[in-house]
Amino acid sequence: MIFDTSSFDGKQRIVQELVPGRQITLAHIIANPDPVLYEKLGLDPRVEYSKSAIGVMTISPAETAIIIADIAVKSSGAELGFVDRFSGSLIITGSVSEVESATRAILDYSQSTLGYSICEITKT
Repeated sequence: MIFDTSSFDGKQRIVQELVPGRQITLAHIIANPDPVLYEKLGLDPRVEYSKSAIGVMTISPAETAIIIADIAVKSSGAELGFVDRFSGSLIITGSVSEVESATRAILDYSQSTLGYSICEITKT
């Protein structure tokens, strides 16, 4: 949320405020990504690309990324690519079925146990 405040000495001051909800706002699976995407994301380039997928999620509050990272690793053979407890971002890698299984486990747990609003899984 951005609040526009009055001008001060001819300069406009903008205050930006984040009001976290309890929600997963993005759950996307990229099937068979181009190898350059792995490299640009800083993920392990040794992955067999023909059987790979990348799962991208965002969650709020951001600290919950720690919990969903744990669920992702324990619920399937997916591997943790990146987790950021400050932005609520999570990247997982593995086969399409592993990434999809982990994503579904995360959404189910977040909705049923944590009471979070969840989004639908999207795919490319």
